[in-house]
Amino acid sequence: MKYVALICVRGGSKGLPGKNIKKFAGRPLLGWAISSVKQVERIGRVLVSTDSVEIATVAREHGGEVPFMRPQALAEDDTPEWLVWRHALNYLYETEDELIDGLVVIPVTAPLRLPQDIENCLDDFEMGSVDGVITVSEARRSPYFNMVKHDEHNLASLVISPLDNIFRRQDVPEVFDMTTVAYVMRPEFIQHHDSLFEGRIRSVVVPPERAIDIDTELDFQIAEYLASKKGIRN
Repeated sequence: MKYVALICVRGGSKGLPGKNIKKFAGRPLLGWAISSVKQVERIGRVLVSTDSVEIATVAREHGGEVPFMRPQALAEDDTPEWLVWRHALNYLYETEDELIDGLVVIPVTAPLRLPQDIENCLDDFEMGSVDGVITVSEARRSPYFNMVKHDEHNLASLVISPLDNIFRRQDVPEVFDMTTVAYVMRPEFIQHHDSLFEGRIRSVVVPPERAIDIDTELDFQIAEYLASKKGIRN
């Protein structure tokens, strides 16, 4: 099967300004994402979609392709990333006349992923009968047991009320957190649908220590601590 990887990195990060090219364990976060893809032989190309000239330069320095600059209309705070995926696919089809079997989306914010995590997603995708594969980790909280919502009177209740009283987390249905380790999607599904769970989606479980998602300075510090414990360094 023919795969192209896509890394989406805009210049206006709010939670941690400049995080996409911030040095992590001696290498920009973007560099770690590109490196993880380059170690997966089934993926033929690594495209980087960005609106930033600075980020584009860093991407090329670490082996990524930047064949187009992302339009500003697709680089706003509220731009659905789904539309960025579709824009990249349109470029491949309309400009390069390139057809692929799967788009592999690799977020920059999970630098502790292993290439094997991406390989596992490709294996699941190639089993067929799905529109996409996502990565998940075992959830630390459950909407059936210890996640609450507030009503208009600020009174708390469980997010999902079970039919019977539950006193142990082990007795509720198993739930998972979505992670930003990797996505593998059928291009046709992205082109003709508007959200992930409109389709048939399978998931690959990733250990939480490899799935940390960097959005804030605290996340960054935790990830750097884990990297140092593992001896990870550029």
